[in-house]
Amino acid sequence: MSSEEPQHAGTHDHSAMDHGAMGHDHSTMGHGPVSWRMAASATLHCLTGCAIGEVLGMVIGTALGWGNVATIVLAVTLAFFFGYALTMRGVLRAGVDFKQAVKVALAADTLSIAVMEIVDNGIMLAVPGAMEAGLSSFLFWGALAFALGVAFVVTWPINRWMIGRGMGHAVVHAYH
Repeated sequence: MSSEEPQHAGTHDHSAMDHGAMGHDHSTMGHGPVSWRMAASATLHCLTGCAIGEVLGMVIGTALGWGNVATIVLAVTLAFFFGYALTMRGVLRAGVDFKQAVKVALAADTLSIAVMEIVDNGIMLAVPGAMEAGLSSFLFWGALAFALGVAFVVTWPINRWMIGRGMGHAVVHAYH
């Protein structure tokens, strides 16, 4: 083990994000070109946490009849919470203490989640009637699915750029 590798580098948590099984070459992490497939995997991981929080927040806010601002604040808060929680799960399983796991999650996910949230909530606000539609409405679910899909497409190249510079999900790879 080199002096640059974390002490726990031999511990792997492939249940949270098994990039190796997807054929990713970790030798380029943070140094040079990054495959679109690797960036898609990182973006999908981020989207999972965002979608859980976003859907839960939208459902709660809509079901309670909250206004757009309160619903979006809840959805964004939950998206960050679940996004960070999914990343921390794998890092904690690798033996990292809680404080360091929080730092890793913040470094890995903040920009990606922020971009996704700006895009998907902007689309939800732009689609006429989507925020006011009920939970049984195709308009609500269709607009939300479309918004999350567009958020993925917009965030994917950003994640590729960040990983290629040793930022974003490249930080998490040190713990796999």
